[in-house]
Amino acid sequence: MRPGGASMTQGLGNDRETSIVMRCHDMQLLLCDELEALADRLPSGADRQHCLHLARAVYPLVVSTHEIEEALLFDPLGSLAGRVPDVPATLERLRFEHQSDLCFAEEIHDALLAFGRGEPVMTADAVGYLLRAFFEGVRRHVAFEKEILVPLLALVRPVSRSAS
Repeated sequence: MRPGGASMTQGLGNDRETSIVMRCHDMQLLLCDELEALADRLPSGADRQHCLHLARAVYPLVVSTHEIEEALLFDPLGSLAGRVPDVPATLERLRFEHQSDLCFAEEIHDALLAFGRGEPVMTADAVGYLLRAFFEGVRRHVAFEKEILVPLLALVRPVSRSAS
């Protein structure tokens, strides 16, 4: 947030692609909230059905949001390489984070599926640490994209494009 409470991404939502990226960020943050709530309830307060629901949701959500981010955020920003020297290295790091998130998502899927079925292969503490490592990393990643990358889109695409 900027001083006075104005977000750096405020006013960028008129662009259709930016709005899609921002919705992806919102979906990722909602998933993080769900995973954090689950981690806080482990072991005895965890609803097995909810674990199964999250197990089925986590990997497809991570895959789809990463595809959208890479197509609508990373690819356009790649054109800034000549004007902003650190952009290629930053985008490469973020792509690597996407790969790491996919590995975590697979592990979370397996752990929550097993936990939801009553056949845990990990202790509740280990599942909690796995969830926290994932959602904390995703929250940092999303914050960076919102605060730094989304505003950079204005250098690539005019903000004044209609949302049609």
